[in-house]
Amino acid sequence: MDDGIECTLGKVANNMKCSGAVSMLEGTDAIQRDLNRLETWACAKLMKFKAKSPVPGKDVEVLEQVQRRATRLVKGLEHESYEERLRELELFSLEKRRLRGDLITLYNHLKGCCSQVGASLFSQAINSRTRRNGLKLCQGRFRLDIRKKVFTERVVRHWNGLPREVVESPSLEVFKMRLDVALSTMI
Repeated sequence: MDDGIECTLGKVANNMKCSGAVSMLEGTDAIQRDLNRLETWACAKLMKFKAKSPVPGKDVEVLEQVQRRATRLVKGLEHESYEERLRELELFSLEKRRLRGDLITLYNHLKGCCSQVGASLFSQAINSRTRRNGLKLCQGRFRLDIRKKVFTERVVRHWNGLPREVVESPSLEVFKMRLDVALSTMI
């Protein structure tokens, strides 16, 4: 499992943490490569891989402020709006990055290495008239708002809103490219 991992792995019983210092873009790429390797390993072992994300609210605001300040440091963009700086740097907001990660994970569960697990987590909508894409998923109905924040529920609406060419991508890399184009016009 540790083969090829560049970051520091902390392993205790049924818990594993991946961490590393990030001073440049290459550092974030290294952590993402390691997370991808760990997810592939977990899927091959038919294990669930759960990435912890910030709790909505204060944590998200703090992280978004860090990105706001960092993009303001780029020469020539100091006086642009935050959205314009993101567009110029070809970056997404924290919310869109989380959604992108969720949709990539969902694609892996439905079509990738975890398709056996995905079949049990999500149910496909049985409807002959699908306007956006041919792989619509059923959205659950819940009285409690907290249930709407669970991964299996929060991604369904966004997945169902994706265009057919994104959902029916032949590979993960093609899916990521097409998803980035779709996300640039979404939300």
